[in-house]
Amino acid sequence: MRTPRRCSRNGCPRQPVATLTYIYAESTAVVGPLAAFAEPHSYDLCESHARGLTAPRGWDLVRHEGEYGPPPPSSDDLVALAEAVREAARPAPHKEDPSNYPHQQGRRGHLRVIPPDA
Repeated sequence: MRTPRRCSRNGCPRQPVATLTYIYAESTAVVGPLAAFAEPHSYDLCESHARGLTAPRGWDLVRHEGEYGPPPPSSDDLVALAEAVREAARPAPHKEDPSNYPHQQGRRGHLRVIPPDA
């Protein structure tokens, strides 16, 4: 099951509301609204980390000035919810009755010994 996106800062459990990307050729860091998909070279940030971010010395920082809203539900969220509902609705596995096996001669865990005459 997939996990929901979280802030990219180490140890931060909050949901992201912004995405940080770098334009290395222009020495610019850009903090904007949350991207629709997690990209390998971008970083998801919660509101406090997005607002408190500073750029490296000599770099420009372009920051979205509007409000950071909560991310819209994605198809990943819907798939995770559907999987959780399916798992909860699945009946509990029943224990097998040992009397159903006529030639049960030594059963260990999930393995059965089959008699040689079979």
